[in-house]
Amino acid sequence: MDQFARRIADTIRSIRVDYGDVRVVTRESQSIVLKNGIIEAITHNTDTGFGVRVLKDSAWGFASSNEMKRDVADRVIKDALNIALASALVRSEGVKLTTLEPQNGNYTTAVTIDPFSISLDDKIGMLLSCDRVMRGDKRIKVSEASLRFFKNKVIFASTDGSFITQEFIIAGGMIRVYAMDKGELQSRSYGDYSQSGYEFIVDMDFAGNAHRIVDEALMLLQAEQCPQMQTTVVINDDQMVLQVHESCGHPVELDRVLGTEASYAGTSFLTVDKYNNYRYGSDAVNITADATVRGGLGSFGWDDEGVPGQRFPLIKNGMFVGYLTSRETADIVGTKSSGAMRADGWNRIPLIRMTNINLEPGNHKIAEMIGDTDDGVLMSTNKSWSIDDKRLNFQFGCEFAKRIEKGKLTKVYKNPTYAGITPQFWASCDALGDRDSWRMHGTPNCGKGEPGQIMFVGHGTTPARFRNVQIGIAR
Repeated sequence: MDQFARRIADTIRSIRVDYGDVRVVTRESQSIVLKNGIIEAITHNTDTGFGVRVLKDSAWGFASSNEMKRDVADRVIKDALNIALASALVRSEGVKLTTLEPQNGNYTTAVTIDPFSISLDDKIGMLLSCDRVMRGDKRIKVSEASLRFFKNKVIFASTDGSFITQEFIIAGGMIRVYAMDKGELQSRSYGDYSQSGYEFIVDMDFAGNAHRIVDEALMLLQAEQCPQMQTTVVINDDQMVLQVHESCGHPVELDRVLGTEASYAGTSFLTVDKYNNYRYGSDAVNITADATVRGGLGSFGWDDEGVPGQRFPLIKNGMFVGYLTSRETADIVGTKSSGAMRADGWNRIPLIRMTNINLEPGNHKIAEMIGDTDDGVLMSTNKSWSIDDKRLNFQFGCEFAKRIEKGKLTKVYKNPTYAGITPQFWASCDALGDRDSWRMHGTPNCGKGEPGQIMFVGHGTTPARFRNVQIGIAR
């Protein structure tokens, strides 16, 4: 595979393009799904292929194949070149890539236990043990449990002289129950993903948490409806994942700002005139992009343009200071590429994607945030989401909430929701959990692009408190 990639890069170089690269990708995935104690699906897939990008006359061309043959590689290179030449006939402006020194090296996920070395019997046995706990009460009508594992190897070579190999291993899973009584249906779930080995699954303690989600689902059956009012909201780290993802991660993707993503999933309110001079939130809010943090689904050695993984601020003391960029877009805002170009496979072009978009911790314990709140609501675990095409107006629903009264957690609320306008909402943040409260979470299903691409991204988050938030919008 190494020789195959090197030969393609040499061939692209020989046809005198402005730039070219090749990615050879081998993907392996395994999924196990149980429902009500019955195995619904076991899948184990592998595939290999390569994709070629060329830049000629300031226009891009891309082609790919899963036939790893020399004559096929030559045809794919020719196809990519012809697409670039055709695109150059209708281009509106030139393409300028930021400079990059040749990159060489390798990256491998730090793993203690290779998840593909664990037998199916052991994995299924763990899920069945969770299921027995989850179906211990007759009011639990549906139980679900799943595990998913991925191993991706990427070889990258470019006409700039870069040659990089990377291997990523991802592990994760989910358990969920649906409880029903007297016509009331409620659900509770627990799960996460990490760029780690099977040790992550062991540490997640799914069987132990199965008891908790059952208890909380049954509580929801008897709970009061979340009231409609403006109040203080303390949002747990698992829900802050969605908040950061939708209201910061997507808006700072520079291709959205420039309009190339508009037809599918909207643009962004963080336009270039706001760069470095716009207040996004309160002084307490610091959000970073970090492709270097261990365990993050968005961690790597180099992106799919060969740009090294980086850590840099997006929001600093509440001010908007950074975009996710590519080599092509970075020059528009006067920077170098932030290393955010990624593709979800060999047959897709790289797009600007989130890496690990992290809400940096503050200096509060969550008990302190609750204790310092006279009246409010604590919300956990995303259930629903809605946000407009500029990432400004949003409404999110959670699975579980508790009332805060005079610094104490009291009654449980069902169907909690909260809404806001992104900069106003973040401006109301007055407390963030400390480093001990900070957790790295994984999002394995971030969608973008046409044709669609699904990307693994990460979010390090901590509990956060927001004042004067509208809750209880939807019944």
